[in-house]
Amino acid sequence: MAVIYAAISAILLFWHAAWQALFGDAAVWGTNWSWVLGIVFLVLTVRTVLFPVFVKQIKSQRAMQVLQPRIRELQEKHKNDRETLQKEIMELYRTEKANPLMGCLPMLVQIPVFLGLFHVLRHLKPTMPEHMKTLYGWTVTQFDSASSAKLFGAPIAAHFRSDAQELALLGANGVTVKVVAAVLIVTMIVTTYLSSRQLILRTGWSEDPQQKMVQRLMLYGIPFSLLVSGLIFPIGVIIYWVVTNLFSLGQQTWVLRKYPPPPSNGTGAAKPASATATSPAPKVGARPDNPRRRASR
Repeated sequence: MAVIYAAISAILLFWHAAWQALFGDAAVWGTNWSWVLGIVFLVLTVRTVLFPVFVKQIKSQRAMQVLQPRIRELQEKHKNDRETLQKEIMELYRTEKANPLMGCLPMLVQIPVFLGLFHVLRHLKPTMPEHMKTLYGWTVTQFDSASSAKLFGAPIAAHFRSDAQELALLGANGVTVKVVAAVLIVTMIVTTYLSSRQLILRTGWSEDPQQKMVQRLMLYGIPFSLLVSGLIFPIGVIIYWVVTNLFSLGQQTWVLRKYPPPPSNGTGAAKPASATATSPAPKVGARPDNPRRRASR
């Protein structure tokens, strides 16, 4: 994990130095923008690197949707032979070059980045011994600057549940930290829900019960879990999560337009011509046939 911490620190410090050259470390509106923008551009760097993986994820999801009717046929054919069913499905995935695990890959790749930033920001404590401040490629000056960096008066290393002693060390006001953290947590939950909802609605709900359960977990379970876990996330980590979600919303909009979902065979399909050919419509102006007139003929 030390390699990941060092890599995350290197990207963060690079972008901080770039923005520091423009803004310095002075606070504007109670915010040290060089550090906040450093976190924002850490997101942009990671998401740019992962963009090809995201495209593969969308293509894999499309392939899985197309294969659903054939998978249902196999499930019906081998409903009493689970081992054969699994072999047939895996062979189908292989021949059609579909990977059901690809849908989770972008999220799995981002987990180490998220945990790395979480560790680095929790490491930012003014009381940290000097030899600990220089871990992961930091200088003492950079460490001291980051440990005092704020967003609208709330330190980026603080979190909603920071106690009085920690707040005193960070030179922060408890009410300010709670207000800023609460706003960010709500924004994180809402943007996480919207990002998951956008992807599910554009790719379509899976007809497979297990995959549909996973989709529901992504849509409702993850945002709900953030209501609890967000209370211990440093403010800088929540900034990272919110920016990631906003980037995902824009990225998904572009990718899903470029790779639209396959047409579905829903109930709204047009009826076949044979269904209406047996009862042609009466000619315009024609009088309806009267049963009594037929009887008198």
